[in-house]
Amino acid sequence: MRNQEAAGDPFEALGDPNRREILRLLSGGDKPVREIADAMTISRPAVSRHLRVLKDAGMVTEQARGTRRIYHLQERGMYAVQAYLERIWGEAAVRFRLLAENLPEASDQEAER
Repeated sequence: MRNQEAAGDPFEALGDPNRREILRLLSGGDKPVREIADAMTISRPAVSRHLRVLKDAGMVTEQARGTRRIYHLQERGMYAVQAYLERIWGEAAVRFRLLAENLPEASDQEAER
């Protein structure tokens, strides 16, 4: 397993419903390409192309076992997406809280009328 940065964009990889389905399938455990393809409505070559995009984005890795390639989720890629979303949501939550704290009370608004 090589320790290098992913070349692809995880959010671009997540933009396709087939790739999201592959990730869902892999969340249940490691699987060979054939098993992933059998569970989907797209061709095996299409599954292989989607797996390549997910691999480039750091979302999955592969391991050779004999003549088979076994795919599994790459935690680093998944954590990168999670960290990004938590950071964005955290910043939005702070803004929402500040807005709510600085809105005039409903009773203050009625008193002004």
